[in-house]
Amino acid sequence: MSDTGFEPVIGLEIHAQLLTDTKIFCGCATRFGAAPNAHVCPVCLGLPGALPVLNRRVVELGIRAALALNCTVQPLSVFARKNYFYPDLPKGYQISQYEHPLATEGAVRYAQDDGDRVVRIIRVHLEEDAGKSLHAAAGDVDRRTHLDFNRSGVPLIEIVSHPDLRSPAEAAGFFTRLRGILTTVGVTDGNMEEGSLRCDANVSIRPAGASALGVKVEVKNLNSFRFLQRAIEFEIHRQTEVVRAGKQVEQETRLWDTAANRTVSMRSKEDAHDYRYFPEPDLPPVEVSEAWVAEVAAALPELPEARKQRLVRDYRIPPAEAAQLADTGALTAYFEAAAAAAGNAKAAANWVMGEVTRRLKADGGGIGAVGVSPEALGRLIRMVDAGTVSGSAAKTVFERMYGTGRGAQEIVEAEGLAQIGDEERLLDVVTRVIADNDDAASRFRNGNEGSLGFLVGQVMRATGGRANPRLVNALLRRSLSDDA
Repeated sequence: MSDTGFEPVIGLEIHAQLLTDTKIFCGCATRFGAAPNAHVCPVCLGLPGALPVLNRRVVELGIRAALALNCTVQPLSVFARKNYFYPDLPKGYQISQYEHPLATEGAVRYAQDDGDRVVRIIRVHLEEDAGKSLHAAAGDVDRRTHLDFNRSGVPLIEIVSHPDLRSPAEAAGFFTRLRGILTTVGVTDGNMEEGSLRCDANVSIRPAGASALGVKVEVKNLNSFRFLQRAIEFEIHRQTEVVRAGKQVEQETRLWDTAANRTVSMRSKEDAHDYRYFPEPDLPPVEVSEAWVAEVAAALPELPEARKQRLVRDYRIPPAEAAQLADTGALTAYFEAAAAAAGNAKAAANWVMGEVTRRLKADGGGIGAVGVSPEALGRLIRMVDAGTVSGSAAKTVFERMYGTGRGAQEIVEAEGLAQIGDEERLLDVVTRVIADNDDAASRFRNGNEGSLGFLVGQVMRATGGRANPRLVNALLRRSLSDDA
């Protein structure tokens, strides 16, 4: 709940491009990055006399998504024409579903720092995408807008949530979980940079404790979790300032300006009747049998929430960590293989969420591109547990392993990174460190436990991170006690 006296109410509408080779109503390719208007035909250009034919694969993927979101797949759904004018909408209407969608009433559970959340899903429906307007560059004196219809007719599902979200962080968390679900079941590639996954946020505010909804503002085409969170934060603040000034929030559609970090007005928001929906006369109703639903359900992989619960149960991993490891099936598989090779699930989880994730973020790749196999990581963890190499030196070994194919044992032996566990050798270093850091030693003798950590750090630095930290700790305590 907001400390401004107002409570935000947020619902999301997510558009996901389905993983098909051809468009929803024709045989044109859906490949991204082709030359403008290379993948078009009379059907997706909306030319007179061209008739749409529904792609069965689109329906199957829609069913898969609906089941993954715990929705009820309807035995009969109907395509409708959504009428509006836009330059990149060649027919002057979009074929979508309205009164009779493919699936209804589901729910998604996802983790937040302060506990789990559940967001209800109103509907999942099928529709075609529009084309793309390419506006002239600043140097184009003619100020032209070019139209690329490659995307026109690309198959989409739209997922509409109930207004169950109460903060920008919750919205970003839900969108993240939804992307994980859809990519896990192979419905979409989730590539937000290419427009495969886009989100509209419906945002309103109301007095804290009120039950009636406020005036809704839609923020369109948000293609990253960060932009979604920032746009909602700005919109909550903007609406709050409007109400505090004694004015009325206007129902409208706004866009997120990434350069200015603000939303800007696009148009007054249309209600459903403005679109003049009516059933698509060229397409029959979509019939989905119980047998078809059962067949799709049987082929679904393990979903993120189920993976999370299994990781908590089987590996005794805390729920928050398990939720991270369960984000994608590939990440879970990498962790489980590393844990099996290491014989230490907790350590494997720490490495995957730490060094592995850090390196992947730096390189910008997915877990499939990680430069150390899970089995090789597991062998490195075993060396740490056996005391062969220290935890800090192991990070150096990991970096040497990354992308080279070299094993941990080879690197440790070749570069002299084995952990120092010889007490006599370490005692010499400890003695020097105490002598060189008399102030810290004195503070420890006077009861300041924190000073010991500093001294341990100095020993580790002097040994290049190779000293056995437990032995160092014991030697320092013994030496400082003997000196007292």
